Amino acid sequence: MTDYKATLNLPDTAFPMRGNLAKREPDMLKAWQDKGLYQKIREISAGRPVFILHDGPPYANGNIHLGHAVNKVLKDIIVKAKTLDGYDAPYVPGWDCHGLPIEHKVEVTYGKNMGADKTRELCREYAQTQIEGQKEDFIRLGVFADWDNPYKTMDFANEAGEIRALAKMVEGGYVFKGLKPVNWCFDCGSALAEAEVEYQDKKSLAIDVAFHCVEADKLATAFGLNELTKPAFAVIWTTTPWTIPANQAMNIHPEFEYALVDTGDRLLLLAADLVEESLARYELEGTVVAKAAGQTLEHINFQHPLYDRLSPLYLADYVGIDAGTGIVHSAPAYGEDDFATCRHYGMAFDQILNLVKADGVYIEDLPFFGGMSIWDANPEIVTKLSESDRLLSCKTIKHSYMHCWRHKTPLIYRATAQWFVGMDKQASNGDTLREQALSAIEQTKFVPAWGKPRLHGMIVNRPDWCISRQRNWGVPIPFFLHKESGELHPNTVALMEQVALKVEQEGIEAWFKLDAAELLGNEADQYEKVTDTLDVWFDSGTTHWHVLRGSHSMGHEQGPRADLYLEGSDQHRGWFHSSLLTGCAIDGHAPYRELLTHGFTVDEKGYKMSKSLGNVIVPQEVTDTLGADILRLWIASTDYSGEMAVSKQILQRTADSYRRIRNTSRFLLANLNGFNPETDLVAPDDMLALDRWAVDAAAQLQVKVIEAYNSYRFLDVYQQVHHFCVQELGGFYLDIIKDRQYTTKADSLARHSCQTALFHIAQALTRWIAPILSFTSDEIYEALPGEGKKESIFLDAWYTNLFELSADDSFGRDFWGRILAVKDAVNKSLEQARTEKLVKASLSTEITLYVDDEIYQDLQRLKDEVRFVLITSEVILKPISEAVDTRDTELPGLKVSLKTSEHAKCERCWHHREDVGTHNDHPELCSRCIENVYGEGEARQFA
Repeated sequence: MTDYKATLNLPDTAFPMRGNLAKREPDMLKAWQDKGLYQKIREISAGRPVFILHDGPPYANGNIHLGHAVNKVLKDIIVKAKTLDGYDAPYVPGWDCHGLPIEHKVEVTYGKNMGADKTRELCREYAQTQIEGQKEDFIRLGVFADWDNPYKTMDFANEAGEIRALAKMVEGGYVFKGLKPVNWCFDCGSALAEAEVEYQDKKSLAIDVAFHCVEADKLATAFGLNELTKPAFAVIWTTTPWTIPANQAMNIHPEFEYALVDTGDRLLLLAADLVEESLARYELEGTVVAKAAGQTLEHINFQHPLYDRLSPLYLADYVGIDAGTGIVHSAPAYGEDDFATCRHYGMAFDQILNLVKADGVYIEDLPFFGGMSIWDANPEIVTKLSESDRLLSCKTIKHSYMHCWRHKTPLIYRATAQWFVGMDKQASNGDTLREQALSAIEQTKFVPAWGKPRLHGMIVNRPDWCISRQRNWGVPIPFFLHKESGELHPNTVALMEQVALKVEQEGIEAWFKLDAAELLGNEADQYEKVTDTLDVWFDSGTTHWHVLRGSHSMGHEQGPRADLYLEGSDQHRGWFHSSLLTGCAIDGHAPYRELLTHGFTVDEKGYKMSKSLGNVIVPQEVTDTLGADILRLWIASTDYSGEMAVSKQILQRTADSYRRIRNTSRFLLANLNGFNPETDLVAPDDMLALDRWAVDAAAQLQVKVIEAYNSYRFLDVYQQVHHFCVQELGGFYLDIIKDRQYTTKADSLARHSCQTALFHIAQALTRWIAPILSFTSDEIYEALPGEGKKESIFLDAWYTNLFELSADDSFGRDFWGRILAVKDAVNKSLEQARTEKLVKASLSTEITLYVDDEIYQDLQRLKDEVRFVLITSEVILKPISEAVDTRDTELPGLKVSLKTSEHAKCERCWHHREDVGTHNDHPELCSRCIENVYGEGEARQFA
């Protein structure tokens, strides 16, 4: 038997079937770095329309986790897609460097008694080491960025820029000093942001305390009584006995009904709905004497249970009746709602009793408890109340209570002198900051859309922004306050610029070591230097000011305004929020045009990832085993708008999907063996009908892919490309063209037409997947035939040589759509017959199709080539009216009859043909193969 293998055009490519990504990707990274790929992208992008994605800075502490990977890869996909789309899309990564976590880490490592200067020095060093580690992991993910020149909030220029941003807000009248309860940690000695607060169970003393009414006549009138015959007491319930010394009022709900209860020796004022429950707690019996609405009790005065001062009743909507007595004791220095209510009723800042120092100890001159820790004072206060006959109940309860996220110790609300950005301060244009922010939200596009009402609701309800902290490692608030008046220096804005110039040269250390006389001269003795630092949300929230227009100048003609901010959904409360407020205060608009939000990662059962559950997926582990492209594909193939489920099993399924795309690409490359696009490319009008259809299908898909990228619908990109590889290519086109590719003459129009289609499709497919499968796409691009390629796919653009079928093409989309439906139906019949062992391979089968007129008209147009489309050795068409002993199909108007061919198999093309064995010189070949090997070659018209 003659071996005809050498006469076939067998596929061949150096592009390996196995990606071996974990091993190959680091080499590709090095090659990109060696050739300076990112800088070359910048060079070729010069002069293009600009697209700015401003990076929300991750915190420079700890290894990156899967959430970091999701965030950075999504950004990278967008930037790469925009670059392919013809934009200049720089990506400058950033890091958030100041704040408590780093300062705490340094304190734990080196101790707390180093001094402020040494602490700042070590914090700066520590942050830099963390940045280097995180940067290495981000680069390993295939993220393109200006890694050699990232922005860091601790860069001297950016620290100075932050001071200038604050100066603009001071100049606009948004910044003021006020007294306000803030989350306070005694261990930190500082106010905490909401993000730094966590909740844990805590045991507390829950007490009921009686306040004696000193205006019995007013209380009687409110209840419709002529007089009170017994002493009356309002009863409060609290789990913070330590706040009783600071009590200055009591709050009741205006719409609740309150009862006056006779318990024998005295009258108790309680919410009517809580009388029975409260009396049971006090082990008392009583009778309701009268009832009254809360609003009638306003301003009635009661006596403090321990001190000689009054405690009036104020109305407050926040009072509840889910527990306690329906009356809330108000210590305005230690509760946000209490503070707001007392201020509403006219209590001045200097009238608010602030009895607890920064370390959690009462001031020395507080009667009974001066100099005691508030936690130690709790039982002492209970004892004193009992001795004064004002304690009705005391129990130990377990409840959820706020704790410091670093020290894990209980927090309190504590009124302190802090610096605030006023939400309702009137701006020069007449709008308040709140109004400007709400207007800016209306002008911002949100992806997904639910981000808009979320951010809107937060702005509507948010209080003034406390921007000051009492820490060492942070950008200073460089103010000088008059020692007597407490007012800011009249030249504050100009002085802040002088400070910024110094910080630009020496960093924040310049402020802390500054002698006031350097700037104030003879006035220095009249002023004190503020030592507060700025909230880290102010750090990151002002990066649009100094990064987009300053240290990296990434803004475009419309000013320092990014096209897109992209972060996790928690940033509606964080970076999106603080950036919005600072942008509106400084520039009158949001610093972004569009906000994209992604969800958090969970395991496949929806559980949050935690070490205790053993369900944590570490990105470094994925890149070291499966490769970064698998992680990138999982991110792209997951709906990021909600929780993103991941597990080792899910990643393995992603790897399976990756193999389909890779193997499709490998098939395209292998069948371009010997193809030179400079000489062998066939013009569209000269290509075979099926090849024109394949390019048209790719052209249609490319429109959808680009639109999906521009709409940030990466799941759609993945699904459409994967479906194209599986269905249009793998399930139809590539299956059909194998015979033509392998058996026709190597330089024939039939083969070059097919290779032209494969070339166009491979060029386009490589670009479609480039933003997602960055390593794989560049590997494919390098393997593509032809001269004039760029050094990398990322220096190229979307492929523009695809073409669409004309509307009047007789072998148009509708035609091939109908043929594809016939092929699907025939394939199912063949598969069923193989299962029943009636036939073996499809090429050993002859089929008779009983068809209606419409299907007949389509199939007969393909003439004898219909057998190549259906991949069988013989196809006979008959009217459906003659169908006998046939198989029904899912396609109306089509029935199928199959049988094993009785003819011999051609040893070259494997078709079973009647003429095999009839040629003396080549008894093992069919006529077609003889023509292709020894003659002019067969002519193909359609497929």
